Amino acid sequence: MTQETCILVGAPVDSGKRRTGCLMGPDAYRTAGLARALTDLGHRVEDRGNVVPNRNDTPDHPKLHALAETIGWTEALAEASEAAMKDGLPIFMGGDHSLSLGTVLGAMRHADAEGRPLFVLWLDAHSDYHTPDSTDSGNLHGTPLGYVTGRPGFDGFPAIENPVRHDNIAIIGLRSVDTPERDALQATTIQRVDMREIDESGIAKPLTAFLERVEAANGMLHVSLDVDFLDPAVAPAVGTTVPGGATIREGHLVMEMLHDSGLMTSLDLVELNPFLDERGRTAQVMVELAASALGRRVFDRPTRAY
Repeated sequence: MTQETCILVGAPVDSGKRRTGCLMGPDAYRTAGLARALTDLGHRVEDRGNVVPNRNDTPDHPKLHALAETIGWTEALAEASEAAMKDGLPIFMGGDHSLSLGTVLGAMRHADAEGRPLFVLWLDAHSDYHTPDSTDSGNLHGTPLGYVTGRPGFDGFPAIENPVRHDNIAIIGLRSVDTPERDALQATTIQRVDMREIDESGIAKPLTAFLERVEAANGMLHVSLDVDFLDPAVAPAVGTTVPGGATIREGHLVMEMLHDSGLMTSLDLVELNPFLDERGRTAQVMVELAASALGRRVFDRPTRAY
C-alpha cells in the first residue's frame, strides 16, 4: 500500500445553517481516533489544528444566514486547502457542508497550478447546487457545488476564475433535491446517481464510470463525504436526515474503490453534529469510512460495541 502524508485540518464551521452543533465535529473525529486509524495503516499523519475564519465585514443579508462568517470561512479554508495539498492528502474534519466552498476552491487553485483538471465526487443525499438567489432556506451549506461551478449570485465570495466543469462532477446518493436545484441540474452534464439507480443497478457501476473519466484525464479528485449520504439508521448525527440512504456496506465499497483507484487527492468529512450522536457512533462510522479510503480492507475492520 502506498504510504500517504495525511494532513488533518479541523474546520469547525457552523455558519452554513441555523441548526448548531457541527462546530464540535473536528474534536469528535479526533476523539474517535482518526489519526490513530491512519497511522495504523502506515500513513504519516500531521494534525494542523483548527482553521479560524478570516475577518469579513459584509453586511447582514435579509435572507442568507451568517453570510459574512461563511465568506470568512471560505477564504480561510481555501488558503488552508491549497497549502495542505502541496504537502500531502488533506482530510478536512467538519463542520457543515459550507466548508466545501473553501476546500474545493483551494483544491481548484492547486489543480490549476499543477496543470491538471479537478474532479469532484459528492457523496450526499442533497445536490447542494443552490445559489444565494435560489435557496429558500438561506442556508449556505446547500450552495457549494453552485459556487465552484461558477453559478451567479455569490457576491462577496472569492471569484471563481476557472469553474469546475460539469462533466467533472458526480453526485452519488441523491434522495432530496429541491425543485429549483433539480431544474438547474437537469440542464447540466453533472453525473447524478440517486438511490433508485443504486437500488436497481448497484453503486459500483456509476462510480467506476466516473473514476475511469478521472484517470483518463489525469485528474485530481476531491471527495466530499456528507454524513447524510448514509442512512440515518446507521449514522444519526446529522441535522439533515433523509431516510433511505446508503448502507454501511455500500459506504465502505465506495471508499475501498476510491483507495483501489489511487485517485483521491483530498477529502471532506462533513455535517457531523456530535450533539445528535449516540455514544459517538456516527463519528466512529465516519472514521472507519475514511480508513477504508486510505487502505483498510473489509476483513481488517474492528468490531465495535456502540
